Amino acid sequence: MNSTTNNITPESRCTRVGLITDAALAVAKIAAGIAGRSSAMIADGVHSIGDCATDSVVLAMVTMGARGENDKYRYGHGKFETLAAMLIGIIMTVIGVQLFTGSATDVWQAAVHGVQPSRPEPVALVMAIVAIASKEALYRYTSSIGKRMESKALGAYAWHHRTDALSTLATLLGIAGAMFLGEHWRVLDPIAAMVVSVLIVAMAIRIALPAVEELLEKALPDDEVAHIATIIDSTPGVRSHHNLRTRRNGHVRVVDVHVKVDGDITVAVAHEITTCIERRLTADYSRVITYIHVEPYQGQSCCEKHDLSCGSDGKDHS
Repeated sequence: MNSTTNNITPESRCTRVGLITDAALAVAKIAAGIAGRSSAMIADGVHSIGDCATDSVVLAMVTMGARGENDKYRYGHGKFETLAAMLIGIIMTVIGVQLFTGSATDVWQAAVHGVQPSRPEPVALVMAIVAIASKEALYRYTSSIGKRMESKALGAYAWHHRTDALSTLATLLGIAGAMFLGEHWRVLDPIAAMVVSVLIVAMAIRIALPAVEELLEKALPDDEVAHIATIIDSTPGVRSHHNLRTRRNGHVRVVDVHVKVDGDITVAVAHEITTCIERRLTADYSRVITYIHVEPYQGQSCCEKHDLSCGSDGKDHS
């Protein structure tokens, strides 16, 4: 669970590390690109500037998502993390399309007009290797924190680091080809970038789609729903359940269910049954918000017995 007593949570610390690293890489890449006469490395540096913008968005969203509930947001701020994941997916899609368009233009210029880029210097090649190692390390670090905290935003953010490493790998191959294979092979740089840009867009869709589904209140996966149903049915005192509804709120699961218990038990016993359900769900899923409606298993419903409408037709539809 996130600590709300600390000013810096693991999520925000992780994002700040990414922001500082991306800022340093952006400056180093552009400097290496200029010194090494590599347009691909300069473009990769500009891409890292875009990463800094993404880092800033994630930091803002994760900071909001780490807050607990308050009078205005009674369900907490979990949707801010979901929104961050969706924004990352959109940003990555835009970057991927731009990379593809720019690379396709370079290939056209080389193939049709014979305009070849200049031969890069070794400093650009070394910078590409350093950048790949840095981004892969950030991916592993961010992914581990995201899994531990069950954060969709950090999971998406980790894959963003991985796609950056793949993008720089294309730059590395292009620089190496231009340096060692001769002038006519310098077109390998934009070709490789086109391939990676397609992978970036595909990965962006994979990141953004679950976030969109969560914002649209999609139910939890079938295996989780089945497990939750088993927990409810196996709780002592529960005779059956129905109208089970589930969704996610960031890394918090929300469970809404009607449970049937013996009609002659006291309110105190019914409360103990629902508390037991909540404890068992929390033991398996850590962070769960539950809404449990108790109904009698046999006989007339409360509304029928006391001739109350309860705001409906007074019938037991279970």
